[in-house]
Amino acid sequence: MKTFPHSDMLKQLPEQFFAVLADRMEKAVAEGHDVINLGQGSPDKPTPPHVIKRLQEASEEIENHKYPPFRGKKNLLNAVAEFYQREYGVDIDPDTEVALLFGAKAGLVELPLSLMNPGETMLVPDPGYPDYWSGPAMANVPMHKMPLLEKNNFLPVYDDIPEDVKKASKMLLLNYPNNPTGAMASEEFFDETIEFAEKNDLCVVHDFAYGAIGFDGNRPVSYLERPGAKDIGIEIYTMSKTYNMAGWRIAFAVGNPSVIEAINIIQDHFYCSIFGAVQDAAAEALTASQDGVDELVELYEDRRKALVEGAREIGWNVAAPEGSFFAWLKVPEGYTSASFADMLLEEAKILVAPGIGFGEHGEGYIRVGLVLEKERIQEALDRIKKLNIF
Repeated sequence: MKTFPHSDMLKQLPEQFFAVLADRMEKAVAEGHDVINLGQGSPDKPTPPHVIKRLQEASEEIENHKYPPFRGKKNLLNAVAEFYQREYGVDIDPDTEVALLFGAKAGLVELPLSLMNPGETMLVPDPGYPDYWSGPAMANVPMHKMPLLEKNNFLPVYDDIPEDVKKASKMLLLNYPNNPTGAMASEEFFDETIEFAEKNDLCVVHDFAYGAIGFDGNRPVSYLERPGAKDIGIEIYTMSKTYNMAGWRIAFAVGNPSVIEAINIIQDHFYCSIFGAVQDAAAEALTASQDGVDELVELYEDRRKALVEGAREIGWNVAAPEGSFFAWLKVPEGYTSASFADMLLEEAKILVAPGIGFGEHGEGYIRVGLVLEKERIQEALDRIKKLNIF
């Protein structure tokens, strides 16, 4: 049988980090082990019942048995605008400042393809969500990785970016609350970001995937809340985390009309919009009672408490995340992030994500998810305690 060579673009794509983690999990389970999966990043609770009910109803409506409008149903576009006004006090034009996405990941990959040309540089966080690297690879544009260091509260330091890189850069990607570090950004940081972007003619893209999840009574700041933000950038919001809709593949970008139009143009060629019933259910999630969101945040905060207090009790001095549903934990002395992750899987049957998988500056950490029951988190800590590492 003839083997057809893959394109040069496919060959330069980064390895799918989370697929590798999933394979390791499946292999250990197939061998008969009870593996505690702290490496996953998918919500473990079901989609709220009222959202499911709306999907069921909408799936029977004749209008949803046809192709929906290319750029989305009006009711969902309006719901996005209503959501941003209610939650953040931001005015959004549903006709020109909203683009629906087949999940936030798709939008993040499409943006470099839509706005950048070969030779232009994209500024990305390090550590960061590994799929941030896919878009630049497809668009054939170089990345400059901005270190996120604990001493800087896991925020990039723009003054540290070389002048020649600043001049070559076209896009700046940020993500707060942050995956993997759990850090939050302040209003002052976003104001600094806007000033930096204006000075260097950059498009700001803020991945607000964990926008609902802040702890200790602290509400995550939307980039678009800050004066001038919409003039030079957009924010991407997913339904996956806030509403436990990870499998539904629906998200949206909001902000600068020219960027929104670029996304819509490329999606006009890639897709024919999202199933109308899913759009109707998403509109229901955004506009109905948000009590379930508050309960979800309380659940994650309770799990965070169990993880942090339990780790400290066994002698593991860890920092509590400020937001997201991840904790960024330092590995013990004598281990790399990969060797510590390997040891936990082999000797304690605990899967974690090694920090090096999120970039060079992720070395020395592991990422732990808060997306499993508190009892399993406590059991994982009991297993680690028995290893006598600390």
